[in-house]
Amino acid sequence: MSLRSDVEALWARYDAGEVDAASADGDDLATLAEFLAALEAGDVRAARKEGGEWTANAWVKQGVLLNFGLRETEPREYGDVRYHDVLPLRETDDLGARGTRNTPDGTTIRRGAYLGSDCIVMSPSFVNVGAYVDDGTLVDSCDTVGSCAQIGTNVKLGANTLIGGVLEPVEDAPVVVEDGAALGAGCRVVSGFVVGENSVVGENTLLSPRVPVYDLVDEEVYYGHLPPERRAFTRYVESTVGDHDLFEGGAYKPAVVAMEVEAETLDATRREETLRD
Repeated sequence: MSLRSDVEALWARYDAGEVDAASADGDDLATLAEFLAALEAGDVRAARKEGGEWTANAWVKQGVLLNFGLRETEPREYGDVRYHDVLPLRETDDLGARGTRNTPDGTTIRRGAYLGSDCIVMSPSFVNVGAYVDDGTLVDSCDTVGSCAQIGTNVKLGANTLIGGVLEPVEDAPVVVEDGAALGAGCRVVSGFVVGENSVVGENTLLSPRVPVYDLVDEEVYYGHLPPERRAFTRYVESTVGDHDLFEGGAYKPAVVAMEVEAETLDATRREETLRD
């Protein structure tokens, strides 16, 4: 039996109501523990890119959900803080050997999260179960990397950035930030949105499938993804609510404008490489 088949068999029993947190036995919990270890080692991940498209590994998301459904909430301790959760925090002894830094007093990394080599995780920040943070990525202060989010290599997440998590339905791909992307402070990326590689996103930009991306390079309007190598920022466009005359002067809604990345913008992002020396 493989780990995948063990998880899928356990999910079938859980989905049929044959097992719950009170009745899960030692073998069930051993499967859950093996699954979390595989996530932390980077051996399995919640999504994959095939043919240019990101798709969910449904069985991996099932494994994450099983770790909530088949575990009891327990009192736990983190430093001087006592809290209650179904999962403990991740052990971080392996990070130093890979050159990854997590600063004290608030870098919270939950079990089942993967961090690659030469990452920087600043406090306070939170990396949730199932998240995959690849080599050389910066997770800055006050950032959240949600459940099953996929973050590529050499990504920069500016301070106070929210990367949403997508657990259900298990068939839906999570939020993805591809290699080399840089997100300014206060950005929010949610609901399975994909940020293309080497793109630069301005501060306080909301990237959501419900917000249109007006791409001036392809002269197309996209939903749910930002093409690679774009500079993106928020602008406001007229809203149909204005047709109802509810607001004097009309009404406006947020949109994202995407254009080619200028050399000056790339130079500004590269200066931050000194943080990794």
